[in-house]
Amino acid sequence: MSSVSVKNIVKTYSEIKAVNDVSFDVKKGELFGLIGPDGAGKTSLFRILTTLLLADSGSATVEGFDVVKDYVKIRDIVGYMPGRFSLYQDLTVHENLSFFATVFNTTIEKNYELIKDIYEQIKPFSNRRAGKLSGGMKQKLALCCALIHKPEVLFLDEPTTGVDVVSRKEFWEMLNKLKQQGITIVVSTPYMDEATLCDRIALIQNGSIMSIDTPDNIVQRFPKPLFAAKAKNIYKLLENLRTDGEIESCYAFGEYLHLTLKSDDKETGSVADIADKYNPSGLEIKLTTPTIEDSFIRLMNEHNDSEAVKN
Repeated sequence: MSSVSVKNIVKTYSEIKAVNDVSFDVKKGELFGLIGPDGAGKTSLFRILTTLLLADSGSATVEGFDVVKDYVKIRDIVGYMPGRFSLYQDLTVHENLSFFATVFNTTIEKNYELIKDIYEQIKPFSNRRAGKLSGGMKQKLALCCALIHKPEVLFLDEPTTGVDVVSRKEFWEMLNKLKQQGITIVVSTPYMDEATLCDRIALIQNGSIMSIDTPDNIVQRFPKPLFAAKAKNIYKLLENLRTDGEIESCYAFGEYLHLTLKSDDKETGSVADIADKYNPSGLEIKLTTPTIEDSFIRLMNEHNDSEAVKN
């Protein structure tokens, strides 16, 4: 049995389908990522799975319990960390943790071993009001509060948004330790680099799942040779290549442009010949390895083209 099972979930706000016929399963003890930008439908899915929102249609279960019929049971066995810091700003670190333990009829001491590694990092600030904590410390406190009742499934909605790089790295190290304790973790993030830290991922855009697999498998399915190009006037080169008939796709990627040809040509010289038509200064071309972000952009373009044909 899957830890989390989602079948054909649809959620509409006015005329907008925030979640559009989404289905996926999460295995027990898996670290599963929902990867996509703001507005992709991640938060709506999380709220449905944590029984805070009703879907228009479809069904979902968490540890075999139906999100509609068994909502009371589900609330006892899941931990939820929403995207925005939602703890009590005027309560201290210790008061927040004690409050959430009491809500679930437990104590800090009873489940201390589960949160120990995380709580030890914020313990020096236990008498500080939550609203006065840094972003990274707020994140750790919120995770402690989500774990204090020893949940079987942990839902984390964009937990690293707005925190520094070091705190992000520490947070993912914490998640790996929690996973080793058998907790199923479902995490959403707009950061493509975090996708590689998950066991499996679902790439989601405009409420629809575009691909579900391991990060490595998704990248390996990138169907074309990918080139990186740059020149002194990179924006002019971008405009020129995007309108060239031999170029399939071209977009900015850090200090380079990433591009694919309509042909399957793997020679950098072929790309250089195309670019030379526009007389770029300081042109540099090389083959590069696709990333999750490259795969996401390609799948998004294919999805948009498919939708355009339907309409």
